[in-house]
Amino acid sequence: MLRNLLLRLSKLLLWLIGLSVLLVLLFRWVPPPFTALMIERKIESWRTGETIDLTRDWRPWRELPDDLKMAVIAAEDQKFADHWGFDVAAIRAALSHNERGGSLRGASTLSQQVAKNLFLWSGRSWPRKGLEAWFTALIELLWPKQRILEVYLNSVEWGDGIFGAQAAAQHHFGTGAPYLSTRQASLLAAVLPNPRQWSAGKPSSHVNNRAAWIRQQMRQLGGSHYLQRIEPDQPDWWPSWL
Repeated sequence: MLRNLLLRLSKLLLWLIGLSVLLVLLFRWVPPPFTALMIERKIESWRTGETIDLTRDWRPWRELPDDLKMAVIAAEDQKFADHWGFDVAAIRAALSHNERGGSLRGASTLSQQVAKNLFLWSGRSWPRKGLEAWFTALIELLWPKQRILEVYLNSVEWGDGIFGAQAAAQHHFGTGAPYLSTRQASLLAAVLPNPRQWSAGKPSSHVNNRAAWIRQQMRQLGGSHYLQRIEPDQPDWWPSWL
C-alpha cells in the first residue's frame, strides 16, 4: 500500500511539474489573462465585504515607454540584465539585515516578483519560497529578459485594484502608458514597495525624494541603452511579432 501511495504521489508530482512547464511556456507568447495576485485581492474583498474593481489593460512591449522600463529596473533590480533570476549578493545582505532585527528587507528580483505575482500567493512561508524559486528558474530558462519585464509591467500592482502600467497611468495621471513622462514613470516606480499605501498621483515628500533618486539611477545605468542588453538575440528569419 505504501509503495502504491508513493507511486501515485510521484506521478502526481510529475504531472504538476509538466503542467507548470507548459504554463510558463504558454505565457512566453500569450498574455496572461489574470494573475494569482489579482485573484487573491478579489477574495480579500469578498472576505472583508469591500467592493473592489480590478483594472488591467495589457500593453505590448513596444507600447511601454523606455522611461518606465528603466525606472522599474533602477528601483527594483539594477542587476536585472546580468543575473539568472536571483541576486545572490542582495539575498545575503537582506538575510544579514533581517538577522539584526528591525524591519524586514526583501531581495526579490523582477523575475522572482513575476513568478510570485503570476502563479503564487502572498506570504513568507518556505513552501511558497520554494515554489517561487522553481517558477523563477522556469521563467529565466524559457523567457527572454524582455518578456519578463513586459509581463512584470503589465501585472504589477499599483494601487487597490490597479494592475499594470496602462491602468496605473490612467488612474494616477489620466493618461496612457505610452505617454508617461520621465517624472511620472519614476513616481510609479517609487511607490512599488508599498503601492496600496503610497500614491504616485499624490506623492508624499518621501515618494518624491525616492523618485528623484530613481531618475538619478536611471541616468547612471545608461538610460535606454541599458535596455539593449535585454533584447533577445534572434536570427534574421525570426518573425517580428514574437
